[in-house]
Amino acid sequence: MNWNEYIQLLAGLIAVVNPIGAIPVFLALTAHKRPADRQRTAMIAAFAVAMVLLISLVAGEHILHYFGISLSAFRVAGGILVLLMGISMLRASDDRSRHTPEERAESYEKESVAVVPLAIPLLSGPGAISTTIVYAHNDLSLTHFLLFVAVILTVSLLVLAALLSAPKIADMMGQTGMNVVTRVMGLLLASIAVEFIAKGMIGLFPILATSA
Repeated sequence: MNWNEYIQLLAGLIAVVNPIGAIPVFLALTAHKRPADRQRTAMIAAFAVAMVLLISLVAGEHILHYFGISLSAFRVAGGILVLLMGISMLRASDDRSRHTPEERAESYEKESVAVVPLAIPLLSGPGAISTTIVYAHNDLSLTHFLLFVAVILTVSLLVLAALLSAPKIADMMGQTGMNVVTRVMGLLLASIAVEFIAKGMIGLFPILATSA
């Protein structure tokens, strides 16, 4: 992978994690907490996001082999999932693959919401995990692995910054501003999803590459 691909990876993970879109849910779930407790929740959530993505990076290949799933098939399936998320973001509507209304209602009664539902599945849900596993197979070198780790840590730090600044961001941008950012990220996410699907289809049906 060249540097442009790492920039695309960073942008793709930011788009699929969508820390700006998680701000309203974070504020609602922590409305009754003191500022110190809200900060602790933000730090735990960001740490959990990093752990989920790092585990996906390290163990994703083994999981695919265990279930007998080819990377090409996973690219197509992951691309479809990410595409649906992108379309949902373009419409600025709730994505049930990230969290359902029932899960959100249940989370209000939980003492700690940092790991579930904030980190999983709201921030590092199926789309983020799929994106991580697919990109992890693009290069098997140590350099690629270390740069991928750096990308994941960068995304986690952005999540932390967004959640810590959630009240200020919400006041400054308003719901309309956050919807605009979500739609832009949705468009980027949909474009990346099409790339996933196209590469997966070529892997499953090599004749497509020769006929292109």
